[in-house]
Amino acid sequence: MRYLLLLLVCSLQSHAQSTLDKTGILRSMARANDYFMAKWPDTGKEIVTNKTRPSHIWTRAVYYEGLMALYGIDPQARYRDYAVDWGQQHQWGLRSGVQTKNADDQCCGQTYLDLYQLDRQPERIRAIKTCIDNRVASPDNSDWTWIDALQMAMPVYAKLGVLYADQPAVANGYYEKLFQLYNHSKTVEGGKGLFNPADGLWWRDKDFVAPYQEPNGQDCYWSRGNGWVVAALVRVLDIIPKTAPHRAEYEQMYQTMMAALAPLQRPDGFWNVSLHDSTHFDGKETTGTALFAYGMAWGVNKGLLDKKTYRPRIVRAWQAMVTDALHPDGFLGYVQGTGKEPKDGQPVTYDSKPDFEDYGLGCFLLAGSEVYRMK
Repeated sequence: MRYLLLLLVCSLQSHAQSTLDKTGILRSMARANDYFMAKWPDTGKEIVTNKTRPSHIWTRAVYYEGLMALYGIDPQARYRDYAVDWGQQHQWGLRSGVQTKNADDQCCGQTYLDLYQLDRQPERIRAIKTCIDNRVASPDNSDWTWIDALQMAMPVYAKLGVLYADQPAVANGYYEKLFQLYNHSKTVEGGKGLFNPADGLWWRDKDFVAPYQEPNGQDCYWSRGNGWVVAALVRVLDIIPKTAPHRAEYEQMYQTMMAALAPLQRPDGFWNVSLHDSTHFDGKETTGTALFAYGMAWGVNKGLLDKKTYRPRIVRAWQAMVTDALHPDGFLGYVQGTGKEPKDGQPVTYDSKPDFEDYGLGCFLLAGSEVYRMK
């Protein structure tokens, strides 16, 4: 009898791990998002941590990427209005002005462009277009010296390319500059580029290029940093047309990274903060896990990844986040604070509060939006 009971429990657990409930997915996303919207009713309120920052910095911009993804599957007016109010509070501007080449300052443009497509008011994209036009005109391709920048800015160039598709020369200017900036990060930055083809993963910046090592002697591949690259590739591939230049390169890089990341998933569904050293600040971490789940779910939905291979990993990752990280009130645990390597933003626990609560939620909502779309 005990054996039959154990068999039944294992069977139920296995079934739970192999199924996804759309209603439950949306409910979890809404719970996390409602917690944040209630905590930040004033979209223009400055963010105070070790210093005061405006609320259109990259951390908040990543949240709005996630919010727009949630709006894409659950188009509630309150989500759209919350994003519009954020843009209006900042007069649709960039933190450092239109001359900035800092991808972090350009990230807000992703949501500005999304909102412009919903309501074509010129002021919504005037600043971000001027900024990117300045970068297209510049011969300098070394803007992105850290891999987070790919996620912050690549989709902006892609969105502008699509928006001006009726002007091929203009559109191609955006696509070509996007590739030149990306390719510098991949093959030039830090001496030989930040991508290591031997492992299919990216060093965060030149400080971590080999011979830098983790305590176990392996290269340092930061989970969230590689997650940012995954998100950048997914968002660009989802935006640009099939005929866009360099699409094959982005797709190949995406496939390479997916193959490298799949075997690194922990048995509990999460990924460690250090991808090749499971003992260096090991444990559950939500942001990298969410970004990898987002990338894998998108690939399965688009037919680019084998469903039998990746779907179980996606399910484990999503259920792990919802079961182990998401609090009953919507607070998201196991989010590593800002930084650039495994030791930063520690400790990472169920109850620990990162210095910024917004970008982790953005990653979670991006993941949920694609997991929701899985058949």
